Amino acid sequence: MSFLPSPPGLSALPLASLTAVVFDTETTGLDTTRDRVIEIGAVRLAAGRIDDSDRHCRLIDPGEPIPPASIAIHGITDDEVAGAPGFAAGMRSFAEWAGPAVFLGHSVGFDLAILEAEHRRHGLSWQAPRTLDTRDLAQAVGSDLPDWSLETLAGWLGVPVEGRHRALADALLTARIFLALLPKLRGRGVSTLAEAERICRLSRERSQAAGLGAREVPSSAPAEYARIDSFPYRHRVAELMTAPPVFVVRGLPLAEALARMIDERVGSLIVTPEAEEPYGIITERDVLRALRRGGAAALADPVGGVCSSPLRTVGHSELVYRALVSMKTGGFRHLGVADADGAVVGVLSARDLLRGRTDDSVSLGHEIESANDAAELGRVWSELAGVARALVDEKVDARLVAAVISRELRALTRRACEIAESELAAAEAPPYAMLVLGSGGRGESLLAMDQDNAIVFREEPPGTSADRWCEALGRRVADILDQAGVRYCTGGIMASNAAWRHDLDGWRATVETWLARTRPEDILNADIFFDAAPVHGDAALAEAMCAEARTMARASRPFLRLLAGNAVQFAKPRGWFGRRRLKEGRIDLKMAGLMPVFSAARARALSDGIAARSTEARLRAAAETGSVPEGLVDDLIAAHGILLGAVLSQQLRDLEAGIPLSNLVAPRQFGEFERQELDWALRQIPKVVDLVGVPAPV
Repeated sequence: MSFLPSPPGLSALPLASLTAVVFDTETTGLDTTRDRVIEIGAVRLAAGRIDDSDRHCRLIDPGEPIPPASIAIHGITDDEVAGAPGFAAGMRSFAEWAGPAVFLGHSVGFDLAILEAEHRRHGLSWQAPRTLDTRDLAQAVGSDLPDWSLETLAGWLGVPVEGRHRALADALLTARIFLALLPKLRGRGVSTLAEAERICRLSRERSQAAGLGAREVPSSAPAEYARIDSFPYRHRVAELMTAPPVFVVRGLPLAEALARMIDERVGSLIVTPEAEEPYGIITERDVLRALRRGGAAALADPVGGVCSSPLRTVGHSELVYRALVSMKTGGFRHLGVADADGAVVGVLSARDLLRGRTDDSVSLGHEIESANDAAELGRVWSELAGVARALVDEKVDARLVAAVISRELRALTRRACEIAESELAAAEAPPYAMLVLGSGGRGESLLAMDQDNAIVFREEPPGTSADRWCEALGRRVADILDQAGVRYCTGGIMASNAAWRHDLDGWRATVETWLARTRPEDILNADIFFDAAPVHGDAALAEAMCAEARTMARASRPFLRLLAGNAVQFAKPRGWFGRRRLKEGRIDLKMAGLMPVFSAARARALSDGIAARSTEARLRAAAETGSVPEGLVDDLIAAHGILLGAVLSQQLRDLEAGIPLSNLVAPRQFGEFERQELDWALRQIPKVVDLVGVPAPV
């Protein structure tokens, strides 16, 4: 029995969240064509931790004497293997224990080669597993080491060595070395399974080129992405909700509420808030349960004693899949639908979703909501690439795919806050809000994102208990997100940094400082603040801060001119092939196209007092002012979508190849039609000059 295929869709999985089997073999010798396996030992990594309760160790009778030279190394004698199962039975036991998994080993090519030879010898089919080699990974980060043995790596990494040269002990040591390598790999930009596989592949190629005869280890199996129903990712809640809702007061008798449901042909009523009571909801099932408990007399009871309160709501502009997450997480069949001001404007029921051709199995965010640590978050986060792939394959607009990615980035950040809060002294938490900035706030993140976040808390001077608590929270959230696959921001734009963590007075002073600056380069890290979206905590506090900052910015014409100047700086009229230089066959589409558009849209929104966050919404709102030609806006929106799609497609290709994700696109990897689209999109970028009214630099 050979190895079972590893689960599909793991390429984007953070190494810190990897669940895998770490194994080693002991053999009669080092000739992979003739020698035999006499022991297989393995331990399991579960979500980046060694599972001490789940180990496998089996002796195997090789069917021939064990050479004395081999016994001197591992100490396994003929007497010990006598009566042990043969290779076929021993391998079957190992494969059944391991199941479908990624496998780790040290100099794993040797183990795979001798296992393959044993399969051939015993007439068994062979399927190589998906593997990582700690030797190759160490070579990527420890170039000054004298050799790559387990002992040397253990000494370098401070890992204790126990019971060497037995399969289980060596597998356990390899697992510990792998975990100790993770921070060093992250420091080199290697954090996902596919990136680690690429490092291993390059290491083997270098060894072969140097004539060292390294055996080729099979690379990862082709990624498989199940087709998904894209409907909940294409449509917004407002398209499916029942509106307007039917409102009733808390004192209304159940009999009259039931009559309203029948007359209005609805399955639920919204109970209006009174005094300190929030919105509630009463459904047909609530009435039936009341009748079951109290009989006909219950019809005289007031609605307020039967309804569910507070009402769980979802934003009217949310994508449908997020409503599915809320229903699945909370066990609800009805949700209120709230507008931007929090007013209930509709009701969404499970029946509405069924009419929308979808079901609650497509709920990417449910696992994020229930994750308990960074490893679980990372495992779920890796699934996002598979969802993005499926949506791209179904020709879903890249802007919607980016909205899904951004929504889950915000959900991930919120869940990281909740986990961090549970680890800190929650009673000491001040009123605060966590915000996601930049593309995550705009709803335009793709797969190559890092952390951009900030904290606002109620007025207290720096260095007080509130600031110290928020600093601890920011640091822990940053660590959780990094371990989960959302890397630290290289520019330090994180709430763990004091510059991005203030009370209200501190943010006012910070914004005033930004407004007083005169150099465009001083603004590059500040302007993403104006894309901020609250994701956890006191949302009203965050929105008030953002609204005040927008008002301050709108009143500063010099600042707005600098923002506009930054946008057009990247919008010089240039063509595509032959006229735009490629670096190593790639072009940075963020700098060449996306940044001018979203920067110009942001500058225009601040100038016009537009509160919208997404680039498309800002551009359309600018057109509604009548001061910007609608055709210009349509062209920029179309170009923005094409460029987002091109970057996303390249990232999906790079992800499978183990190439670190970026905004760099290789035009030669696109078809002729896609290249023509890119050419057209880039020719639209100089039009941002007309959007912001600032001449482009010569």
